[in-house]
Amino acid sequence: MAKTIELEIFRYRPEEESEPTFQSYEVPFNEEWVVLDAINYIKDEIDGTISHRWSCRMGVCGSCGMMVNRVPRLTCAAFLKEYYPRKIRVEPLDGFPVERDLVTDMDGFVSKLTDVSPWIIRNEGEEKPIEEGTYLQSPHELAEYKQYSMCINCMLCYAACPVFALDTNFLGPAAIALGQRYNMDSRDQGRDQRQEVIASHDGVWHCTFVGECSAVCPKDVDPAGAIQRAKLSSTTDYFKDLLMPWGKRK
Repeated sequence: MAKTIELEIFRYRPEEESEPTFQSYEVPFNEEWVVLDAINYIKDEIDGTISHRWSCRMGVCGSCGMMVNRVPRLTCAAFLKEYYPRKIRVEPLDGFPVERDLVTDMDGFVSKLTDVSPWIIRNEGEEKPIEEGTYLQSPHELAEYKQYSMCINCMLCYAACPVFALDTNFLGPAAIALGQRYNMDSRDQGRDQRQEVIASHDGVWHCTFVGECSAVCPKDVDPAGAIQRAKLSSTTDYFKDLLMPWGKRK
């Protein structure tokens, strides 16, 4: 008899129900399948009404993040054999409004990313003329921020963060790490502008350094480390302004 495994899927259809429910499905067990394959099988072969996000299936796009047995995972990287023969419960990522089934509203997250100005900022009048070519960096300068540039915006760190669970105004791990990525880029001159957001009331000082964000990150970005570095920068700024007010940042 062919092996099967049970998936318990979070269902929420706002036009039909006021509260979410769970629905169970039996799918073939294949050692090469990931949880995303099982969800797609259900969608294609059993129940076409299920809604979920996915795209690349290669751990690059970050769109298939979900709670798998209460742990934030990329479902394209969570193999069925990790759970067999136990039941697998799949839910939308914690901390985000649910639009339908496994699909969450990402607007708040995208807004936080925008708040940290995730692009290279140059002082007015100091832009390099196009004819002079690109800005060059040494391998050491690239290494300073490269780890933080690997983020795929999967939002797993937010789902794992106990601070974000209590206060969704918290800027959050990915946004702070992204801001730190540009602050450490030798081509950038927008650090002071970014720090006003990063070091604000809802920024780095909200973090209690539990470290779950780094534990679940599929790309080893280490957002917890980025937050601590941003705290150090903010503290340094404070004491510079306090002890050397004549050189206070504008």
